[in-house]
Amino acid sequence: MEKKTASRKRRKYDENFKQEILKMINSGRSVPEVARTMGLGENLVYKWKAESRIHENPEEKSVNSELDQLRKQIRQLETERDI
Repeated sequence: MEKKTASRKRRKYDENFKQEILKMINSGRSVPEVARTMGLGENLVYKWKAESRIHENPEEKSVNSELDQLRKQIRQLETERDI
């Protein structure tokens, strides 16, 4: 007996569609509400929302990267101090 796997195709959304979703959220609607209304997964909408913030403020990405690096350095120095 052969197993048949259902192949699911990924849906692709253009930038205009994403922008409309983000406008709905920025107008005060909740992410779960918008996702449910548009037939999208909540995680996907949250991802688009996060990506839009990074695109609006590219410095935020570099600041977060630097912050992560400094936290790592602090942990390393604390470990060395404790030894």
